[in-house]
Amino acid sequence: MLLVRGRAGGTELTGTLYERGERSPSFRGAPDEDAAYVWVCDEFYEVDSGGTTQTVDGRTVNLAFESPMPRGFDTRDQALEAAKDHVRTQFARIGLDPDAVELEVEKNEPGTEA
Repeated sequence: MLLVRGRAGGTELTGTLYERGERSPSFRGAPDEDAAYVWVCDEFYEVDSGGTTQTVDGRTVNLAFESPMPRGFDTRDQALEAAKDHVRTQFARIGLDPDAVELEVEKNEPGTEA
């Protein structure tokens, strides 16, 4: 599996890309078992009150989380591009410049700490 991590505004977000042959999560809404690559990551947006409080770029932000929406892809390149775009989009949803997000892709062998 690959961990796709984005950092910006003093915080970070990491999602998981399950590769061909790895067991991806199975729950309602998960992609078809035939998907070669499966991306799973939180989705969130800023709200005026409630939610989870986070300090982002020196300001307090209230975040509401949506259920992760796993997505399946046929190729590794498609999956990685979508994963990077997803991470940038989450930062944009809380007012940060998506072009300022530092991205990192890390191979994580099953059974090891990330």
